[in-house]
Amino acid sequence: MKALILVGGFGTRLRPLTLSVPKPLVDFANKPMILHQIEALKAIGVTEVVLAINYQPEVVLNFLKEFEKKLDIKITCSQETEPLGTAGPLALARDKLIDGSGEPFFVLNSDVISEYPLKEMIHFHKGHGGEASIMVTKVDEPSKYGVVVMDETTGKVESFVEKPKIFVGNKINAGIYLLNPSVLDRIELRPTSIEKEVFPNIAAANQLYAMVLPGFWMDFGCCGEEDECESLFM
Repeated sequence: MKALILVGGFGTRLRPLTLSVPKPLVDFANKPMILHQIEALKAIGVTEVVLAINYQPEVVLNFLKEFEKKLDIKITCSQETEPLGTAGPLALARDKLIDGSGEPFFVLNSDVISEYPLKEMIHFHKGHGGEASIMVTKVDEPSKYGVVVMDETTGKVESFVEKPKIFVGNKINAGIYLLNPSVLDRIELRPTSIEKEVFPNIAAANQLYAMVLPGFWMDFGCCGEEDECESLFM
């Protein structure tokens, strides 16, 4: 099984932490953020992780060589020559993600810190039989986010509403996905948003399902203070 981590670029939201180190290598709870994700992926049987990155890929890969051997997992890089958004990197890494097995692959936003119930997500994905699964998390103030409107019984995603002025739900995209290879046929190699362009189309085809994330979740890139994030995580 394979996975792609959307590492992205300069990490401006995390400055000054990223002035001296690339975003995925910023420490969180005593280890680089990206290592939390790689360890969680390895634990459920992922054998290869592709890093979609456009800034300092050599620094990241050199740092992770030690963990590649220690965890016995292949870590490769798909480098963007221009920012491709959150969907374009999947098209760029297509040949690295497809191996002919037909197995789904994980996609994670590198800023996301959670309890990573990935084994449960595999079970959920196989159970509904759709093309794509996204993890969602509950928030107290949904009007600040893009809300995922879904069937509470089946998990089928009905629509997405950006910063709703009236209550339509309290669940938002948690930045963790499990996708069938066929999803790549929906993505062009250009700057594209998976949240605003790809997922709405999959939902319109009745092929997108959402699993509610139990427990802790945080977008580290939106944290005001690193210590505050870590205290919530610990």
